[in-house]
Amino acid sequence: MRPTTTPSEPDRTADGSASPPAPSSGVVVGIDVATANVRVLCVDPADGRVAATGGAPLPPPERGPGGRAEQDARAWWPAVAAALRKATSQLPRGGREVLGLAVSATSGTIVLADGAGEPLGPALMYDDRRAADRNALAQQAAAPRWAELGISVGPTAALGRIAELAAATPSGAPGARRLLHTPDLLGLHLTGHPVPVDWSHTLKSGYDPLRGEWAAEALDALGIPAHWLPEVLPPASLAGRVCAGAAAETGLPAGAPVRLGMTDGCCGQLATGAVSPGQFVGILGTTYVLKGVTEQLVKDPSGALYSHRHPDGWWLPGGASNTGGEALADTPAEKLAALDEAAARLGPAPFAAYPLRREGERFPFVSGAARGFSLGRGDDEAVRHRAALEGVAFLERLALERVRALGVTVEAPLSTAGGGSRSGLWNRIRATALGIPLRVVDRAETAAGAALLAAVGGPHPDLASAAAAMVGPGRLVHPDPAERDALDASYAALTAALRERGWLS
Repeated sequence: MRPTTTPSEPDRTADGSASPPAPSSGVVVGIDVATANVRVLCVDPADGRVAATGGAPLPPPERGPGGRAEQDARAWWPAVAAALRKATSQLPRGGREVLGLAVSATSGTIVLADGAGEPLGPALMYDDRRAADRNALAQQAAAPRWAELGISVGPTAALGRIAELAAATPSGAPGARRLLHTPDLLGLHLTGHPVPVDWSHTLKSGYDPLRGEWAAEALDALGIPAHWLPEVLPPASLAGRVCAGAAAETGLPAGAPVRLGMTDGCCGQLATGAVSPGQFVGILGTTYVLKGVTEQLVKDPSGALYSHRHPDGWWLPGGASNTGGEALADTPAEKLAALDEAAARLGPAPFAAYPLRREGERFPFVSGAARGFSLGRGDDEAVRHRAALEGVAFLERLALERVRALGVTVEAPLSTAGGGSRSGLWNRIRATALGIPLRVVDRAETAAGAALLAAVGGPHPDLASAAAAMVGPGRLVHPDPAERDALDASYAALTAALRERGWLS
């Protein structure tokens, strides 16, 4: 499939007007709206150099009975505007040479707004579980469609929360109401008019990126008004241009292109340069996430792996474990370096461990009964630390084996990102357990991925050329042959224990 934009096809805004050519120099801006803060990066599209940064806090979500999680959506724009002001004030000529910007946010965070885009209540967050029963109904109502897509409607899907809002809305409410995702609301403020939404932020809201339509049978079953839902376009599409009011508040130049972004997980992947078929990235944050690019849609019968759609029409299969960096949550940050040094001197742990700290696993296998365990006892803190590092590496190996078993090609090296990738020891253990090199990428963060999308169709014709120019080569971490046999033995012991418990088929 062709890229969303090409040099021979001028961008057109939502109202159909042709875009003027992009300036020959300047920066692109990536905006990351996370749960607790906003992060802005201004990046040179020629070489990926960060020219300016900005940030602002967000009010913490309010959590309550029934798995409720809400945030004041009215706080999003003031925080984004403040973060943009900080960043643009550091740019030459007051930030006038901005070639484009894009917004990334959490997947499935929604808010109901009036015709002017003003929130009518709090935003319902990505992890809000209040509508689990409605999501079960949505799964049943459109089961053939979800099977074709290779996804399932989980208890925290946004689709059920949209139905919850519809059920709570008086029947005589005006039809101008609309459902907004985080980037839709911010796009309205940036451009001064309603904007389309990308097919990444809408995946958990009931949009079918394979057929290019909303799942009408699920909307009907849940009583969701079709007119609430926005137009959907590919990521990096031109949504509009910065209006005069937003320019005055942010320091952005009026007329700068506003492009559609992707969810935080997808942008984190793009920031590593894993944008072409066969390229994968292991993101080691609080949890472990494996994401990659395939030409065809990958369907996982277990539901452990599901796919977003690539801006160029390919697919982005990925899965998230319930373990990862949080395996070290009890270790103070200031002790990690010393423990790494001690664990490096120690060599491979004498036993294998599955360092799961919560109930249930979702990737690379699905089991509500899964619990953490250890196949031995370590009285020394360095031994326990080493076993935890290896345990996560073994989950990563199992994840790659799961993907390959589905017929997917994973090219070496495996890119890596996330806080865990700052540990040299952990990277070496992972490379050795996997038997392939790791590629550690600097600045592999969500805002950097959004900046890549902001560069598409302007400074760069497509995502691959943007990544080639803006993502550095990184540094390779190779397997340690001296430790491979010991890690292979521990991996075999761990997977055997998972099968004995009935969690891994």
